[in-house]
Amino acid sequence: MDKNRNLPFGSFNSLTLFTGLCIGISPAAALAADNTTKKNDDTLVVEAQTPSLYSPGVSADPKFTQPLVDTTRTITVIPDQVIKDQGVNNLTDALKNVPGVGAFYAGENGSSSTGDAVYMRGMDTSNSIYVDGIRDIGSVTRDTFNTEQVEVIKGPSGTDYGRSAPSGSINMISKQPRLDTGLDASVSVGSAWMRRGTLDYNQAISDNAAFRLNLMGEKTHDAGRDNIQNERYGVAPSLAFGLDTSTRLYLNYLHVHQNNTPDGGIPTIGLPGYSSPTAASSALNTSGKVATSNYYGTDSDFDKSTTDTVTMRFEHDLSDSTTIRNTTRWSRVKQEYLLTAVMGSTIGMPNPNDVSTWTWTRNVNLKDVSNRILTNQTNITSKFFTGSVGHDVSAGVEFTRENQTNYGVTPITAPVVNIYHPISSISLGGLNRNGANANGQTDTFGIYAFDTLAITKNFELNGGIRLDNYHTDYDSATACGGTGRGALACPAGVATGTPVTTVDTAKSGNLVNWKAGALYRLTEHGNVYVNYAISQQPPGGSNFALAAGGTGNSANRTDFKPQKAKSSEVGTKWEVLDKRLLLNAALFRTDIENEVSANDDGTYSQYGKKRVEGYELSATGNITPDWQVIAGYTLQHASVTEGASVAQDGSSALAYTPKHAFTLWTNYQATDALSVGAGARYVGSLRRGSDGAVGTPDHTEGYWVADAKLGYKVNNNLDLQLNVYNVFDTNYVASINKSGYRYHPGEPRTFLLTANVHF
Repeated sequence: MDKNRNLPFGSFNSLTLFTGLCIGISPAAALAADNTTKKNDDTLVVEAQTPSLYSPGVSADPKFTQPLVDTTRTITVIPDQVIKDQGVNNLTDALKNVPGVGAFYAGENGSSSTGDAVYMRGMDTSNSIYVDGIRDIGSVTRDTFNTEQVEVIKGPSGTDYGRSAPSGSINMISKQPRLDTGLDASVSVGSAWMRRGTLDYNQAISDNAAFRLNLMGEKTHDAGRDNIQNERYGVAPSLAFGLDTSTRLYLNYLHVHQNNTPDGGIPTIGLPGYSSPTAASSALNTSGKVATSNYYGTDSDFDKSTTDTVTMRFEHDLSDSTTIRNTTRWSRVKQEYLLTAVMGSTIGMPNPNDVSTWTWTRNVNLKDVSNRILTNQTNITSKFFTGSVGHDVSAGVEFTRENQTNYGVTPITAPVVNIYHPISSISLGGLNRNGANANGQTDTFGIYAFDTLAITKNFELNGGIRLDNYHTDYDSATACGGTGRGALACPAGVATGTPVTTVDTAKSGNLVNWKAGALYRLTEHGNVYVNYAISQQPPGGSNFALAAGGTGNSANRTDFKPQKAKSSEVGTKWEVLDKRLLLNAALFRTDIENEVSANDDGTYSQYGKKRVEGYELSATGNITPDWQVIAGYTLQHASVTEGASVAQDGSSALAYTPKHAFTLWTNYQATDALSVGAGARYVGSLRRGSDGAVGTPDHTEGYWVADAKLGYKVNNNLDLQLNVYNVFDTNYVASINKSGYRYHPGEPRTFLLTANVHF
């Protein structure tokens, strides 16, 4: 794609390099300059510093009008180059570059988390994932083959995107056509016969139009787990008209299909903190861990999903300083799965004296869901002065309709499974809809306005407000005549299995979110800032799990107040080493109120309060033109300040939140042909959620993992790259479920060899 991609410091801007050569200066000198001057009144010298490929410098979302160094928030941008250097192919792995963010939660009881189940600053942030600023729906794994960069905003983001998790938001920026012609392709093979291929082809159609096509295909066998396979393919064509003109139109389509084997995890027997739940099963205390490769599912287990997204974006420059944008998107994610997971609550002992014969119960999770979203968003950005005060304004309106249909399916019972020697060659059948569906629809109208006021050359104020009006309708039916917890008795004369309406309700409300900040430039290279924000989300969060108002037996009652998060941050940002490297240090505190907590009688009330506070350090960019780095460290105290404890150990700490977390990745261009990369990350000990399980671990231990990369440029059209993950083959717990019965082990040492072709 970029003809200069193989130069020592990333991709030089062609004009900058050409000008530098013409005036007889070295590329390094051209790189360091950052201004435009005239010499001898007749020679125009254009000198501009090429941005670091590890630090783009700005957000791609027009709602954030200031450079990252002048944005009074903790924002981490994971650019395309980092994704390529690390051999990353999905969102969850990309987020390993952000300290304290990860898929630490494995689900509740017999249910298992699927897709990008992300926790950040003590909160489930899975409902705050966006693509190009639009909410992305569905609990699926998101591939990065069509992603330009990933932007992680920490702290409440209600002002930016409407209702969202109090911990922040994640925005994936899609690739768009450009006015050049080129092709990038890659073929990868890895451990356990992992195969992947991608194609990125950009074609300039005319002076102002271009076409781009991104393709992806992947098939993997989990190197550390038996029977776990993943297969997906994707296609993303896009067209752009009016490039380099005042009026532009972008048309995008994305289709991704996945056919995976879901992983319900393995028993926690033998982990630190585990003890036998009963005296009769005390032999489990010394029988040792189960093999981390064990698979406790069945041959019938599957996880299939199909994503289709159509986007049209229109942009028009009303003037050199004012641009209006209108985006329309329709998206649908269909997912169905059958997932078998061990429960561990009942231990079978065919031979009480032989642990190898003992069994555990299994729970079958069934899901058949369709999520749809239709949105139209209009945004205007403008720069102007009122007197001596400069303004940088971003304002807009959004209309969104979200629908979700959960199709009721007939329950399936799985046989027990041997604890140490599970057998998966069992057929359970498939999904059979029974008509007991649940349907939700939320209509939202949002209006917002942000402004950055340049009071003086060194002092800025910024603020914004957003109003969202929402209306949610929800109804559900339950097949009557079932057994167990939550079973519904059939009315007189109604046959067993007949769907009976159990909930038919609606909820409307307004959410007012706002933020305010101030920034003072200490020098040309550094500043200090403060920021305060209020963010709210309605009962049920961003889900449709509303229950009948006032019944007192649901955590999602419609008569509950919105959850409110108040966040404050004070920090400093510095551009050093000729502005190649961005440093950020911040202190933060988020207080969350109106949290729903369980009462002693089993009902729910909104008396809970939580607090997450700490500090974060980060460095992104270039230490030298050939040496790139992205690194971060966070210390966070996450606790319940009022209400019932949510951690199993009885402490006030929030579950699935490491107190200490560190991440580092660095890449060095040793010669024109050879590059080396290395990384390390640390995730501290995690407490698990509160549950009635007996004897299961109440925490996981912290761990270090190291990765490495070796790159070799064969010629201008071909380079090879070898990535090695978990270099020291560390055994660790990647996630644990709420009851502590099961966990997901971290991936063992693996490798990935990639051939990249450029034309």
